Amino acid sequence: MLHDVRLDDRYDLSKSTVILSGTQAVVRLMLMQKARDEKQGLNTAGYVTGYRGSPVGAIDQQFVRAEKFLKPRDIRFEPGLNEDIAATALWGSQQAEMRGEGRYDGVFGIWYGKGPGVDRSGDAFRHANSAGTSKHGGVLALMGDDHAAESSTVPHQSEFALMDAMMPILNPAGVQEILDYGLYGFALSRYCGCWVGIKAVHDNVESTAIVDASPERIKIKYPSDFKMPPGGLNIRPRDDRFEQEERMHTYKRFAATAFARANQLDRIIFSGGEKARTGIISTGKSYLDVRQALDDLGIDEAASERLGLRLAKVAMVWPLDPQFVEDFADGLDLIIVVEEKRSLIETQIREQLFDASTHPQVIGKKDEDGGHLFAAFRTLEPNGIAIAIAERLLKKNRDRAVEERLKEIKKTMAAVRNAPDLAVRVPYFCSGCPHNSSTVVPEGGRAYAGIGCHWMAQMVPGRRTEGSTQMGGEGANWIGEAPFSKRGHIFQNLGDGTYNHSGILAIRAAIASGVNITYKILYNDAVAMTGGQPHEGALSVPQIARQVRAEGVERIALVSDEPHKYPASADFPDYMTFHHRDDLDAVQ
Repeated sequence: MLHDVRLDDRYDLSKSTVILSGTQAVVRLMLMQKARDEKQGLNTAGYVTGYRGSPVGAIDQQFVRAEKFLKPRDIRFEPGLNEDIAATALWGSQQAEMRGEGRYDGVFGIWYGKGPGVDRSGDAFRHANSAGTSKHGGVLALMGDDHAAESSTVPHQSEFALMDAMMPILNPAGVQEILDYGLYGFALSRYCGCWVGIKAVHDNVESTAIVDASPERIKIKYPSDFKMPPGGLNIRPRDDRFEQEERMHTYKRFAATAFARANQLDRIIFSGGEKARTGIISTGKSYLDVRQALDDLGIDEAASERLGLRLAKVAMVWPLDPQFVEDFADGLDLIIVVEEKRSLIETQIREQLFDASTHPQVIGKKDEDGGHLFAAFRTLEPNGIAIAIAERLLKKNRDRAVEERLKEIKKTMAAVRNAPDLAVRVPYFCSGCPHNSSTVVPEGGRAYAGIGCHWMAQMVPGRRTEGSTQMGGEGANWIGEAPFSKRGHIFQNLGDGTYNHSGILAIRAAIASGVNITYKILYNDAVAMTGGQPHEGALSVPQIARQVRAEGVERIALVSDEPHKYPASADFPDYMTFHHRDDLDAVQ
């Protein structure tokens, strides 16, 4: 008999087995936490805010579409103007009932943002995390990392930014774990008083899976080996900054590891038997790569015992539980740490095992001879991991089955490496995009690119556009370059989304410095690169014109395919000129 399955099942809490994308899982997570609180007799509310950007570029769209499910459950979605303003707003949600003025027992919340947004929010994170979370609230920070720079100007990894703010970090390996770690994360945040990071890469947040989404799937356990200090660890009014610092270093991080240990978040998957001598430890997407590598080598749990191979999966990558590390390392000669980008787990393992009377050799970013193994640059893939694992296992135990699998993997990799590209396509503007022509510069001119899809102007032959800054820094580089350059003027492309996010500050800085620069504000009434979402605050062309005039810009020209569509009542500033796009070169 076929089950009655509907698309709206994804947000129906009476249905436990559902199909979800990673972004939809975040929406359902909020509904699940609300249901869990109600069962505990708590009247809580939810708050979600942040700023879009791949791989979390569709989070806001999913929350907007799900409003009919969220609003009756007191869950509010409010996109931020930028990432750090959103983080500060979420910090405010944790203060709602702190002074006895709250409408709810607490507010649980999620912040979302791309890796560069994590970077710019560092000060907000540090202040908010030092202050703490509500005992019936809790905050998750969904950090969207683009390890391969597929839609970013540079590859990025956000764990170290959150670690610097002393925020515990969970690294899910798929859609199921977005739900599971999300529920654990809220409970952890309430228990230790910290914001909790959730790593989101496209491999998990942009994938789809059939999951067990029952609100009661997770059973939270609280540590019996950690003693809470007087007053607890949550946010409080008139809190002294030095007491916050002491509380963080003396109690909060240790409360986090005690919580992880009590709930067995970090797990040994294969024990390797009594004679285990080699251990592999990994997390998140890299753990899935390891499992694929082991499958390709024909190594299951039975084979791992034959080979003496122990396998561990880390959920909370910082702070790493020292007891778990000690248990995992017991009896091993070699630990292989598989993690993408910089070494986070590996460094903590080395530090925690350093004073042990005997401890295994630890390799990861570097091999036994100091050469690159799982390099901190680019990304990892299962074939390379399989080769590294097999070569080390075979040094200890000859195994014909693994040897044959290894030969096949190396043969396949050689064939792929030598295969020519079938086609090479230069990224280009969408058909009909006006900014294909907007980014043209006059003869002898030069332009800088900006963050957004118009960044592709750098790849268009003859466009004389090169270089870009971080989001919101557009043109500020010319402030430092101009006094030392023979060139007297440059053009700077600036998308309207970036202008609204933070770019207006760069314009203000350029005016204050007195440099000669022409900003091209490329308007299309949407944040085009992440899904065409509307601007926060309903930004309009007349509004932009009035803002830049108020900042001190004297010459303002509007160039459009339809320059006459704006009525006299549009309230543009005085002495502004209007032109057809065909006249762009003359205007410039």
